[in-house]
Amino acid sequence: IKFLDQNPGAPVTAIMMVYDKPPFAVIGRKSQGVSGPGDLEGSVLGAPPPDGAWAQFPSFAKANGIDIGKITVEPVGFPTREPMLAEGKVDSVTGFSFSSYLNLVRLGVPEDDISTILMADHGLELYGNAVIVNTEFAAANADMVTSFLTAVGAGWKDAIADPQAAAAALIKRNPAADAGLEQRRLQLAIDANVLTDYVMANGMGSIDNARFAAALEQLAETYDYKAAPNAALYFTDEYLPKGGIAVK
Repeated sequence: IKFLDQNPGAPVTAIMMVYDKPPFAVIGRKSQGVSGPGDLEGSVLGAPPPDGAWAQFPSFAKANGIDIGKITVEPVGFPTREPMLAEGKVDSVTGFSFSSYLNLVRLGVPEDDISTILMADHGLELYGNAVIVNTEFAAANADMVTSFLTAVGAGWKDAIADPQAAAAALIKRNPAADAGLEQRRLQLAIDANVLTDYVMANGMGSIDNARFAAALEQLAETYDYKAAPNAALYFTDEYLPKGGIAVK
């Protein structure tokens, strides 16, 4: 959205939504008093300045009536984010829900002490990762693009049905990865970001127009549009297979 706003007429658009809910989250420790949004005031929040979740924090805070001025925000680096939380130097951090969660587990933080506050469950209307296409290529190769999206959907359906097999397939490509860890990462993403109520009811890939309009308005809280946002520029469902993509 920002790219198209800053580069009018660029031949790109999104054609399939993969993460119906983005993984932007605040990850805290219950033992340090952070279990939900209402616990953040008066606490210390570790946030890498370029972090995507931190970029959305003002909208999340506004939606939950949180006064950011009452939070001590500690700028941290990506490599030190979870270690600082594990060591108790901060009470919570911003990050991707599944990545920060698993990083904390690897650092020895008890799982029942970790609180994952997914911003999408607390007022953030934005969508997550999507498949983006060159519009000129798509217009000239519509059937190919639709076939590709069908294959992507089939891959997700298989991964949802058997996450262990999906992780094993990943290991063939990246032998250095930890199969057990990647299976857990996949399952966390499926449960929180991919297989939402909307996707269960409507299939994978499409968007809710009213929610998308609200997301564009919410984005204006943290980004100054150069031109009035036009939802039709950012997403089209014309290349999705007819009947949608059922993944369950």
